[in-house]
Amino acid sequence: MSVVRTCPGLYCGRTALGDGSWSDCGACPRGYRKNASSYCVECTDEASLYDWQYLGFMVLLPLVLHWFFIDMVTIGKTNTKALHQHFCALLEVVTGTVGALLMLAPTGSLSLYVCTPKALSDWYTLLHNPQPDYKETLHCTQEAVYPLYTIILLVYAFSLLLTVVMRTILLAWLKISVGNKAIYCALYFYPILVLTHTVAAGLIYCAFPYIVIIISMMTSASHFSIKLNQSAPALFVSSVKNFRNLIILVGHWLIHAYGIISLTGFKELWYLTLVPAPALFYILTAQFTDPMKIHND
Repeated sequence: MSVVRTCPGLYCGRTALGDGSWSDCGACPRGYRKNASSYCVECTDEASLYDWQYLGFMVLLPLVLHWFFIDMVTIGKTNTKALHQHFCALLEVVTGTVGALLMLAPTGSLSLYVCTPKALSDWYTLLHNPQPDYKETLHCTQEAVYPLYTIILLVYAFSLLLTVVMRTILLAWLKISVGNKAIYCALYFYPILVLTHTVAAGLIYCAFPYIVIIISMMTSASHFSIKLNQSAPALFVSSVKNFRNLIILVGHWLIHAYGIISLTGFKELWYLTLVPAPALFYILTAQFTDPMKIHND
């Protein structure tokens, strides 16, 4: 390998040509990233635990939204038909995720080769095109975190397609008319998720464990806040005896545990003992925060 001049900027590199020479500085091909010598090398790092946890978080978002809207439109309906839709949503998202993994290197495998993110700027190469000598700009925009950026778009595209096809067939088979509203909701929240990922992917990658923990605490509190009887015994009994409430509570706990594990990486598992803390704190303190009591005082 002949020694060539290094390229300016953080992401401009040189690719090998057929005659043994190297190209001018520019964007590396898809699936490649420049090394310290400005040569474009293939992304062959195995995805880390944190990478998989990030992928899991981005997959959980549409799944939780599916279940939320299905639950909203099927309140008071037959539980069996609602469960069919919940299971169908799970199948849609899982199938879309598996399909995206099989398409990316190594093709046909559920493993994933990545270019490991090293800095927040790796997610926003568009903002780091160099301008040598303040003259012509070198356009080196590329996916420096391949394929952590595009795999989310593939998962959402496949999942939305499966939602439109599979859910429509299921609703026609079960003769459920109200379930169409959940599909319409998916047609709205998937584009919103894509736009959010496009703009804030790097920020989400760095902060998703904290996002999971905060959101799970907020949604857990909102779930309890809609109960008419805010006394501690009533809240506890309704959470244990009502099957729907119990499933929602356990779901919040699982998501909270996921955030803690993503944050600690299985190193401080004793933090998992804090998973029920937000729910217990609300149940024990709700009776002291009644707005009517505050206004009367």
